Amino acid sequence: MTDDLDDLRKALRAVAPAPDPAAKAAALARAMEAFDANAAQAREAARQESADQPRPTSDRPRRAGFLTGVRKMLSKLTSRPMLAATASVAAICVGVVITQPGIWQRPDIADTGRKPAAEQAPSSQSAAVAADTQIAPPPADDRARQTAVTTAEAPAPEADAPLAAPPALIDQVADEPAVVAEEEMSGDAQAEGLARMPKSAEADPNGMTAYFEAAPASNALSDAAAPSPEPNTETFSNDTPNPVKIVAEEPVSTFSTDVDTASWSVVRSSVMNGYLPPAEAVRIEEMVNYFPYSYPAPEAGGAPFLTEVSLFQTPWNKDTQLLRIGLQGRLPAIEERPALDLVFLIDTSGSMEDANKLPLLIQSFRLMLGQLRPEDRVAIVTYAGSAGLVLEPTEAKDRAKIEAALGRLGAGGSTAGAEGLELAYQTAESMKGEGRIGRILLATDGDFNVGVSDPEGLESYVARKRESGTYLSVLGFGRGNLDDATMQSLAQNGNGTAAYIDTLAEAQKVLVDQLTGALFPIADDVKVQVEFNPAAVAEYRLIGYETRALAREDFNNDKVDAGEIGAGLQVTAFYEVTPVGSPARLSDPLRYGAQPDFEGDIAELGFLKLRYKDPGETLSKLIEQPIPPIPGEADEDARFAAAIAGMGQLLSEPKYLGGWGWDDAIALANGAKGADPYGYRAGAVQIMRLAQSLRGN
Repeated sequence: MTDDLDDLRKALRAVAPAPDPAAKAAALARAMEAFDANAAQAREAARQESADQPRPTSDRPRRAGFLTGVRKMLSKLTSRPMLAATASVAAICVGVVITQPGIWQRPDIADTGRKPAAEQAPSSQSAAVAADTQIAPPPADDRARQTAVTTAEAPAPEADAPLAAPPALIDQVADEPAVVAEEEMSGDAQAEGLARMPKSAEADPNGMTAYFEAAPASNALSDAAAPSPEPNTETFSNDTPNPVKIVAEEPVSTFSTDVDTASWSVVRSSVMNGYLPPAEAVRIEEMVNYFPYSYPAPEAGGAPFLTEVSLFQTPWNKDTQLLRIGLQGRLPAIEERPALDLVFLIDTSGSMEDANKLPLLIQSFRLMLGQLRPEDRVAIVTYAGSAGLVLEPTEAKDRAKIEAALGRLGAGGSTAGAEGLELAYQTAESMKGEGRIGRILLATDGDFNVGVSDPEGLESYVARKRESGTYLSVLGFGRGNLDDATMQSLAQNGNGTAAYIDTLAEAQKVLVDQLTGALFPIADDVKVQVEFNPAAVAEYRLIGYETRALAREDFNNDKVDAGEIGAGLQVTAFYEVTPVGSPARLSDPLRYGAQPDFEGDIAELGFLKLRYKDPGETLSKLIEQPIPPIPGEADEDARFAAAIAGMGQLLSEPKYLGGWGWDDAIALANGAKGADPYGYRAGAVQIMRLAQSLRGN
């Protein structure tokens, strides 16, 4: 027994010598000739209507272990006469798997069970291959591999004929020793064997993968069905673009601030992958707020943010004006910020296996660790089929321990998001300390499918939990099943922010360059309200902020949740306003409506009010200031932000832009790049150019 296990371990560790190219080519040719000849024999035998029947697989010894999954696959195949000959070929492949390390990467045959040597050879009583049998190539996504084999229904033949293996394959397995029975193998031996299986095509020294994937279809295997592409299940949170409002009827506009940036990253990811984003993925405020602007900083001792207001001509309409409202948050010195208690809540479900999901997530968090102070603490909670505490609260100075925990993460299982959230909040509660800030960083593709999965249920749960003082921010990864709607709901109701990370460079921006702002709040429940003067403004529309709209009465209600502003972060909002008497007015004055009664110069375009709470407080504070009516020249920041707002409308709803198009947006942005130390604005111009080309196509 011990010798057998030693031999097995040696066989798994061994690296087979590289095949001779000429011999390999000759073997491949012989294999295909034999395959075609035997396929013809199989069809002929089927027509002879022999009385022999395939031996049922149910009476074979059942053993658990290395190739159980393969044996089950063969059992299903041989239970259908049409696929019996295919099963014989698969049985030969199993024999090759035992001795060829490179074959382990094949997703359609790799599994966790082994066969006895007697079952490696094709059965002489296998069923004939039907001419219309279709075997699809293995899909790239594990979730589609279950349906890789399909058949066309046909009457079962009464006889079966043997289908010999290609000579090249038989030569490779003829001299191999019998495989150790699965029940005779210890758990350690099985685990060791699995651990040594190659994980990628590069680990295929003998070219076996190339044999299976490059072999041309022939006879019974022709017209193979291609795997269906994985359906796109992405959902985005947005609403109908804000309409034009008539000041005489609705002079007050109210909304919550938004410092999220996810929409710009999604737009960029889409365009860089060769397609335009869906209109519902375009949230203009998040696109505008992605870029830094040179707003003046607030003075020490005053409000946590400073407001800047400017008015200038609209780039796409010379008869309207853009009102820009900018907020700049205070950035405290690093040594003055409170200590952090972070809970990394990491989605490790099967949908996170792609390179731009869990692997990128781990790299991103590793970048972030270098920015933490020694007294900060980190805990890691993961969720897949169930939730678990991977790393207990650990001081950031023990970076090696944290990185080791990250390095052990792997993707697999369903997505028990609700259970993970519950455990993360419990962990955050246990970490609470005087003068410390608690925050959960949820990193996911948003594919919640176990437990509470609807956005409303999660919203209610997170809204209740935010009262504990723990903030919840969400980082999105990957495409294809990105559940932006759920992530937005969680972030907004968790008093946190939402960002989408598609590259390591984006991780650098979010988790390194803007780490302080992302983790340290300076103002909670920030609301903006503008009252327009009907003597100066006939119409207005708020550009973006559709998902942040508030009722007029919500402004003074401190129980109504609103957006947060982190240290050093900015908020920018645009109104397009139509002055009284402008030919750009879209609505007719009411016949019986009261006309504005004023004389002389107009002192105010409108009046701006803001409310906010200091972190942890329940009562809000009020800031007020008039809006001057005289437009001025737009600076570089204003022009660039307007170009991005115009781009967002081109991608979603361009009806207010007239003849203004991509060339105009590109020229406006290109002329307002300024210093651009990180290249964000230059990158935006490139995205605009690509989007223009895609729109043209």
